[in-house]
Amino acid sequence: MGKRRGADKAVSDPATLAFQEGVALLAAHPLTAPLLHMAHVIRSKDRPWPYGSAAWCVVTPAGDIVCNPTRRGSPQDWGRAVAHALLHLGMEHFQEKANPRLWNAACDVVVRRLLDGFGIWSDAGGTPVDLTLIPDAGEAELYDWMVAEGCPDGVWALGTAGPHPDMVDAPVERWRAKIRWADLFVDGMREAVQRAVAVAGGRILQLDAKTERVSTAEEARRWFIDRFPLLGAIAAAFRIVEDPVACRSLDVSVAAISDMAGEIYVNPAHGLSPEELRFVMAHELLHAALRHLARRRGRDAFLWNVACDYVVNGWLLEMAVGAMPAGLLYDPQLQGMSAETVYDRLCGDLRRARKLATLRGAGLCDMLEERRSGQPPGSGDWTDLDAFYRRALMDGLELHRERGRGTIPAGLIEEIRALAHPPLEWDVELARWFDERFSPIETVRSFARPSRRQAGTPDIPRPSRRPAFGTVEDRTFGVLLDSSGSMDRILLGKALGAIASYATAKDVRHVRVVFCDAAAYDQGYLDVVEIASRLTVRGRGGTVLQPGIDLLEEAEDFPKDAPLLVITDGECDRLTIRRDHALLIPAGRPLPFAPRGPVFRVR
Repeated sequence: MGKRRGADKAVSDPATLAFQEGVALLAAHPLTAPLLHMAHVIRSKDRPWPYGSAAWCVVTPAGDIVCNPTRRGSPQDWGRAVAHALLHLGMEHFQEKANPRLWNAACDVVVRRLLDGFGIWSDAGGTPVDLTLIPDAGEAELYDWMVAEGCPDGVWALGTAGPHPDMVDAPVERWRAKIRWADLFVDGMREAVQRAVAVAGGRILQLDAKTERVSTAEEARRWFIDRFPLLGAIAAAFRIVEDPVACRSLDVSVAAISDMAGEIYVNPAHGLSPEELRFVMAHELLHAALRHLARRRGRDAFLWNVACDYVVNGWLLEMAVGAMPAGLLYDPQLQGMSAETVYDRLCGDLRRARKLATLRGAGLCDMLEERRSGQPPGSGDWTDLDAFYRRALMDGLELHRERGRGTIPAGLIEEIRALAHPPLEWDVELARWFDERFSPIETVRSFARPSRRQAGTPDIPRPSRRPAFGTVEDRTFGVLLDSSGSMDRILLGKALGAIASYATAKDVRHVRVVFCDAAAYDQGYLDVVEIASRLTVRGRGGTVLQPGIDLLEEAEDFPKDAPLLVITDGECDRLTIRRDHALLIPAGRPLPFAPRGPVFRVR
């Protein structure tokens, strides 16, 4: 029983635990790990210790580091002291000199400066001398300087053995004589520099025993930031989410993206290689950069996602970005086609298309519409998503070409160029629609009205200009307004305001207005100003618009060639419209039929 209690006491001794933790710190540090692997660190009460209670350790040319068994200190103190001894070995300080004590002091100064430069924990006992007063030179130059000028006070205590030299002579066994301590030190320096560069580049989060390496998915994202300018700016705006719980709740099999949240979801359970993760990362980033979600325009969400996948995967294979994981969508026959064309082809075989799978899974979209915890990229400087992605892609394309980072498919360049010229807003398209249907009014010269006379020739009557007969009276169009309960008042205000302003600009004085929900309510001809300010909506029941269409097409007092504007939220019946027409609906809302006229999506 006594032996067991003694063992428990040794294990729980705070001084011993601190010493062991200090050595463990060195084993994890890139600079000292190779040297420590070949050295022999000894701390035993059975060995004599003639260097005093203030000393920490001494080192022999054989690689033995003998530590003071009675000295107490923190793990950082022990780590710095043993690291000091290890650097004596790695820097080949065991050399024959005329004054060994001054040589030891010169080596202590160099080692102390190196440890301070690498920031290897605390200074055990503090620095007893101002190192700025000592020339910044190597061991040999410092030794010569000390021989000539003398050793400054306090330099003797820079070592780890107090006032005694910390490098002591000892016989070297034959096998230890073959250890190339300098090569081990070079290996440690190389690893430390590489680790420091990784920290600066963000691939490693810190440089100590608690080094935390970033995930493979995060390394893939940062690869684009460092080496792939085309998508670097976009990748920098996204955060990687590798939470299995979040992926499970969203049914993410491999990966998905939320451009509104600024997050890319990667399922860590799938086990992709680094090259495959680069491919997947580029796939998701292109979905966001090319605004695939916003370009859906009422199409079937899953089929549109599949069409975009075919196009994006073809481009990435052509650019040789990473390695495409097995099972992703790719068809060489669709090479060079746009996503819209691929979508039309998929609609021809819906039974097969519904069985396909995106990176999120079978029948699911990897472009997420719901917004989660993150913030939209660019929200800090009040930039909308379209402007952010458009600017980032254009800048990335220019950098990619300037740095010669590889060729880019022509189809991808065309889409990026198209994003540089965004589509016109709905009100601009509506204005163009009015321009095409209501040409400028023809004017004629007439003496019927009092003539204007010039001051130089007051006796000569001159004709005035006036609209040709019937040109103003015949300028009209019809407005069929969905007055069901689901209609948004904001949509109504925007649409009616734009219609009124453009009608006034085109000298359209009266508009035929029909409200329609479960029944049609003919309001007759109204002044264009009234439809924007004093119009009272009737109905607010169900939604059946075809009776209103029929009413206008059969009305004898409504011109046969007058165009028709239909304002609806899309929750209506299938419409058959034989005359020239256009539809105004909210952005992102589908129609239950294939429209023949232009569709203006109000935002």
